Amino acid sequence: MLVVLHLKEPTPHSLGFRMPAEWAEHAATWISWPSDNELWFGHLEAVRKEFTELVKTIARFEPVHVLVRDDEAHQDATTRLAGVGGLTFHKIPLDDVWFRDNGPIFIKRGEDLSFVNWIFNSWGEKFNWQKDNEAPEAVAEYLDIAHWDVDVVMEGGSLEVNGLGLCMTTKQCLLEPKRNPNLTPEQLEGYLKEYLGITKVLWLEDGLENDHTDGHIDTIIRFTNENTVVCSIDTNVEDPNHATMQRNLDLLRTFTDQDGNPLNIIELPLPKNRLELEGDRLPPTYANFYIGNGFVVVPTYGDPNDERAIDILKPLFPDREVIGLSSRAIINGGGSFHCVTQQQPKGVIWKG
Repeated sequence: MLVVLHLKEPTPHSLGFRMPAEWAEHAATWISWPSDNELWFGHLEAVRKEFTELVKTIARFEPVHVLVRDDEAHQDATTRLAGVGGLTFHKIPLDDVWFRDNGPIFIKRGEDLSFVNWIFNSWGEKFNWQKDNEAPEAVAEYLDIAHWDVDVVMEGGSLEVNGLGLCMTTKQCLLEPKRNPNLTPEQLEGYLKEYLGITKVLWLEDGLENDHTDGHIDTIIRFTNENTVVCSIDTNVEDPNHATMQRNLDLLRTFTDQDGNPLNIIELPLPKNRLELEGDRLPPTYANFYIGNGFVVVPTYGDPNDERAIDILKPLFPDREVIGLSSRAIINGGGSFHCVTQQQPKGVIWKG
């Protein structure tokens, strides 16, 4: 099949750049501060309390860049985080907080650090996105970094990589027609290869019920090392998520890594209790953890499966402190810790 791509030569792949794994050493974490009470269905105060604990925890291990959209957000964030070291605040207009999806995706070549700025359209134009789509350029200006701007919709939460060229994603998300309606799976794979150095894509099927991102992989299946993945499961056969997660698990068992080796698969339960907001189901998950320098922060929900999930994850990260933090308020927005963070790998800023 002829795959036609509109590339900006030279591409990162042609220059030897690749997206590193999340567990590679970080220079910093980037995160946006929550601001809109209406957007959080009246739960902004509780959300900000959870963000405060998240930022404080990350800052124990690595620097944190906090994006604030206005004076009120800046005042609130600096007050709540007073005395926390390693923070840098940036006043940047924002629509929302999901920086995993609207932020830059960093790439490396040896010690050289660059990034790719994809188009963000709020998961198929579901919410406002125009300001969020401009945020990566503000990051580029601050870092004074040469980078690529690509006219393809792509969200960080839709991609899970092992740093060796292997990538997992879902058909439900990447093939959703309001993202890139004119691109085939082969063309999308071509863009991932040329701009992120992906050499093999594993296509899963669907994500969690009522996930407004249309099945982001980072809510269901994650790498914990180059060959090991955790896969969310639901043991309640009457729950719609049961069949979906089982189908993904069955597919994973047929997949191999970039070298043709079977994947080491660990089952990770979903929260036991069903959570709803104004009658709509929420998509809580333990797979939305964030890996940083010496730590892994795992969302918890006051659920019977919280402790079990953390006990499963701890031995998978023997050199990191696995920390459970409440995300019961944040999940009202549809995501959790991985969704609101973006890692900046350690490296030397590339000037092009």
